Amino acid sequence: MNHIPRKRFGQHFLSDRAMVEAIVDTIDPRPGQALVEIGPGLGAMTDPLVARSGKLTVIELDRDLAARLRKRPELEVVESDVLKVDFHGLAATFGQKLRVVGNLPYNISTPILFHLLEVVDHVVDQHFMLQKEVVDRMAAAPGSKDYGRLSVMLQWRYEIESVLDVPPECFDPPPRVDSAIVRMIPLPPPPGVDAALLGELVTTAFSQRRKVLRNTLGKWLDARGFSGEVDLTRRAEEVPVAEYLALAAAVAAKG
Repeated sequence: MNHIPRKRFGQHFLSDRAMVEAIVDTIDPRPGQALVEIGPGLGAMTDPLVARSGKLTVIELDRDLAARLRKRPELEVVESDVLKVDFHGLAATFGQKLRVVGNLPYNISTPILFHLLEVVDHVVDQHFMLQKEVVDRMAAAPGSKDYGRLSVMLQWRYEIESVLDVPPECFDPPPRVDSAIVRMIPLPPPPGVDAALLGELVTTAFSQRRKVLRNTLGKWLDARGFSGEVDLTRRAEEVPVAEYLALAAAVAAKG
């Protein structure tokens, strides 16, 4: 296709066929599944995905690419900004949970991840191409330099694994960063944890990474009259996800 990549959409098209096959093998699409691809672009992954699944719903913001995709009867095209897509409605239309895949625009990858977090209960799994640095942060363990707010706010609802590295030369045009495929498998919600309260707690904890929690989260807890036992001598990146969840549940329980 004679399509000029558009910078405002963050377009970098996957062009290495061997890598495409490796990615689709990792996803392992099957007929009858509710498969949704975000940002199909020129169809590098779309073609092998459809070949294995039979049908595919694609979400494409670029109107020229969306028009070309509509010519294919095996595709259901949603022309929209993915941040405005109603994934609840998509799951209801299919009558089953979604499998979501895609090469996400790197400039808005985090907002997309949080948008999908709101519908995690309607998802079987997610496989995304992202900047490798972002995938490292998503999958990071406590105590590492990459562990932060993004790690906690995704790991509380997903099992996250970096499954495949993708070098810049696999794209046209090549991005200036390394990429990776991440697998995200939803986890059941822990009892007693309010998502909004957890988000506020974690954001506060990581607001000043160099300081111990007494100077950040401690003040937040004091303002809520919380007097439970919690070790505030550590820094935010030293606290495991499970402890943030336990603290959020305890704060909620005490009102």
